[in-house]
Amino acid sequence: MADNDQVKPLAAAHHLRSDYEDHEAMSAQSDLRRKKLYIQCCGCLTVLLLIPVVVFIVLFTTVCHVKNPGMRMNSVSIQRQLEVVDGDQNITLLVDVQMKNPNYASFKFINATSVVYYDGVAVGEGRIPAGMAKARRTLRMNVTVDIVPAKVLMVQKLRSDNMNSETWSLSSYTRIIGKVKMLKIIKKNVVVVLNCSFTYNVSSQAIQDSCTQRVKL
Repeated sequence: MADNDQVKPLAAAHHLRSDYEDHEAMSAQSDLRRKKLYIQCCGCLTVLLLIPVVVFIVLFTTVCHVKNPGMRMNSVSIQRQLEVVDGDQNITLLVDVQMKNPNYASFKFINATSVVYYDGVAVGEGRIPAGMAKARRTLRMNVTVDIVPAKVLMVQKLRSDNMNSETWSLSSYTRIIGKVKMLKIIKKNVVVVLNCSFTYNVSSQAIQDSCTQRVKL
């Protein structure tokens, strides 16, 4: 009887140890599930946070990136040849100018002046009114430029050049200041400079021209 009484506590201890091990196993599995759920939540949260960052980077590098507007002179024609106007001689040129805007926002610019030079002396000018080149569009403008031949002849006289020269070598300088505004947040000032050279044939009234452009953001 004494031996039988000693076996029962051992069986109870074994039963308790088995329950404890099962509890530990279930607890470990529960912790593993929680860790997996935590990792999944963190991954989803990271993806949700990365999406707007990636979208912003894409927008900034493509849509919101300010590109250089392009200014070009398509053609120059004589609108009014040498004639007496109010006691003075004038040559009026009609210049076809285009402003190409490659941006996803409009390019607005203020009034500008195109100055014509002969041997470094201003002999005429044209007025460019304020305007706007729409997003990814090209704006065409007709600019009237008046040249005063008397000023050209005065420069020739000072240089002792041949007064009966058949051609005049002229140059022009145009500086347009504008602004590109992206999403009502990003504002970028833009300066477009166009330098042109002309060869005007006095007898045939023909003009040859070439231009170079410089843009500053």
